[in-house]
Amino acid sequence: MKFETIAVHAGEPDPATGAVAPPIHLATTFARDAELALIGDVQYAREGGPTHALLEAALARLDGGEAALAFASGMAAGVAILQGLESGDRIVLPDDAYYGFRVAARDFLEKWGITTEIVDMGDLSHLARALEKPARVVWLETPSNPLLKVVDLAGAIALAKQAGAITVVDNTFATPALQRPLALGADVTLQASTKYLGGHSDVMGGALVFARRDALATRVEHARHILGGVASPFASWLVLRGLRTLALRMERHAHNALIVARALAEHPKVAAVHYPGLPSHPGHEIAARQMSAFGGMLSFRVRGGRDAAIASVSRAKLFIRATSLGCVESLIEHRATSEGPGSTAPPELIRLSIGIEHPDDLIADLTQALR
Repeated sequence: MKFETIAVHAGEPDPATGAVAPPIHLATTFARDAELALIGDVQYAREGGPTHALLEAALARLDGGEAALAFASGMAAGVAILQGLESGDRIVLPDDAYYGFRVAARDFLEKWGITTEIVDMGDLSHLARALEKPARVVWLETPSNPLLKVVDLAGAIALAKQAGAITVVDNTFATPALQRPLALGADVTLQASTKYLGGHSDVMGGALVFARRDALATRVEHARHILGGVASPFASWLVLRGLRTLALRMERHAHNALIVARALAEHPKVAAVHYPGLPSHPGHEIAARQMSAFGGMLSFRVRGGRDAAIASVSRAKLFIRATSLGCVESLIEHRATSEGPGSTAPPELIRLSIGIEHPDDLIADLTQALR
């Protein structure tokens, strides 16, 4: 079946009652029978539960993987991969990786004895040089946050495999609706399901989908169980509900974002637009090859520097001034302010999460904000 059909049928009717909407199982502990055998598959909610199992089965199917794990946040999901590493291991991170993972590398991985190298992966020769030394994990993110850089996934994954490294692809901006890293050979995909998978600014979660149900998946599941990063049942149910409209929403997000990006590219107060759907984007051809559409995220640089960017964000009326992304309403932020001290975002950069409103209204708001 096609992706849209699989997404709509995420969570089949409940076999016990026939309910079309899957039930929420809020239990934290699960009973055993008189012989002390578990009645179900789990004994305690930190291991997962019936609602988690429905979500994980849907996520694996949508991404084309053999196994999936639901987490309390995208950071919890990503860090669970890192918690499975050994002291002395080395990881390669992209230079525009989500700032939370850059901070985790700076503040925690060194204490754990894990070495991190940050590489501009827009040029795969940089990655090839980095992999001349042993690496355990190659972390990929495309399009990236917040500069919308594009990495050639097939090429990067091939280099990682030659070096014997695991590939983890943060696919939060694209989602499996628009980009399929596992089909290109990746080992794991990461989603902050707070964003597009949930889609309505009302749930926090994260997910990992594994190409194979192998030792890596088992190790990460053990880390989630013991260290406690599992998603709540209600959060899992909300993400499961969000999956049903994912394909439809991503189509509208991408449609609107392309229209807005084209308008911003013509605005005299805008110095540059970062959106892979524009032919002027340096990664446009690669993105067109590995994505079915270019997504709902974009960023742009305002002429006049930091003060002009902050003033423009302050004047927004329809766009909501908030961090996060992937929701039905459009969000605007001065990215360096949101990231805080140590941010690598350019001071004149504004990041937009384009929602599903009418694009004419979004353009009108940006036009008056940039006046």
